[in-house]
Amino acid sequence: MLKRLFLATGIGISLFLVWFAVSNYRASRRIAEENLRGLAHSLAAAVENLAARDPSLRSLSAFHPPDIAFFALIDGRGFYRFHTNADLVGTAGEGGKFAEVLRDQASVESWVTLGTGERAYEFYAPFYLPGETPVLRLTLHTFRADAVVRRAEFNMAVLFALLVAGWVLLAILYRFSVREERHQLEMERRKRLAQLGEMGAMLAHEIRNPLAGIKGFAQVIEKRPGEARNAGFAAGIVREVLRLENLVNDLLAYAGNDPSPPSTIDLRETIAWAASLVRHEAEEQRVSIVPECQGEVRLFGNRDKLGQVLLNLMKNAFHAMPRGGTLHITAEESRKQVTITVSDTGQGIAPGDMGRIFEPFFTTKARGTGLGLPLCRKIIEEWGGTIRVESTPARGTTVSVVLPGIMQHKEGSHP
Repeated sequence: MLKRLFLATGIGISLFLVWFAVSNYRASRRIAEENLRGLAHSLAAAVENLAARDPSLRSLSAFHPPDIAFFALIDGRGFYRFHTNADLVGTAGEGGKFAEVLRDQASVESWVTLGTGERAYEFYAPFYLPGETPVLRLTLHTFRADAVVRRAEFNMAVLFALLVAGWVLLAILYRFSVREERHQLEMERRKRLAQLGEMGAMLAHEIRNPLAGIKGFAQVIEKRPGEARNAGFAAGIVREVLRLENLVNDLLAYAGNDPSPPSTIDLRETIAWAASLVRHEAEEQRVSIVPECQGEVRLFGNRDKLGQVLLNLMKNAFHAMPRGGTLHITAEESRKQVTITVSDTGQGIAPGDMGRIFEPFFTTKARGTGLGLPLCRKIIEEWGGTIRVESTPARGTTVSVVLPGIMQHKEGSHP
């Protein structure tokens, strides 16, 4: 979508620049013609002023502005009364435009090609002398006007060249970006395959240990089915099967997506519910659970997923406090977010393990699956929140979860 927006913007800017260049070129032609017309009127006035002061018209022979190719006066009979080329004086002038000017008493202009091949601007206008009204034929060089047009043409050509170069460069960059994107996708694919292979190896290890225990217990029971100690072996089989079941459930939760609809969650009630589920385990490990939820704190989301996050974080805290301790659970609400903090007084996390605690199957527990924290992060990030872990060895660990509050959800956040 962003590429299409950039492409549409580039096309729009290019079309605007093309329109601007073409409009400027057309305007330059009009400006050049207006300049020639204005110059012709000015020179005609100058010639008329000289003729008025010198009825013999001799002074006109010395009038040679650089813009004039030639000029002449045509009398009422159609003969040249004056011409900058003295050899043409007394010869017949061009009758068509001469007659039109005499008839309409208005100026006439046109473009002509001189004998030298030069394209020139020709201007016919009534010319007032005492007792007669000849016609002035004024032919001008157009190099000044042509310079304006050529400048506009050059500017247009440069702009078109820059546009073409820009689009070519953009095409090259787009090709490189597509190639880089494909390269990144391929690298991501290989990375995922590598992670999948690593996860498969870890998963095989996690499954092999319980299966080995189940196999051993079953073989003992098979050889001596009547012995009383088989009850303990059967219990071992059940324990290992439950371990496999928990592993499978964690895998399904980590890989799946619960489609259950979100609802309004009372955070104080959810914390109390999660604490009640682990109360017996906490008492066995001499861990005190201290929930602190000031006032009414509400969220909009999936209550079961939030409960699963709290349970995983509390069980991790229990494992970090094998000799007992205190587990604090606090919840604070601001206008747009809710912060849940789970703090323990356990042994903490080793600095070398901090960078791997969210990797699937990474665990320091003897019988852990290594999916607790990765599953928590997955749930929290799908909710639109963040999770952060801070730990000091031998002093404890603090897990902070920040989630969108009710106000942010109403303004457009979708957990």
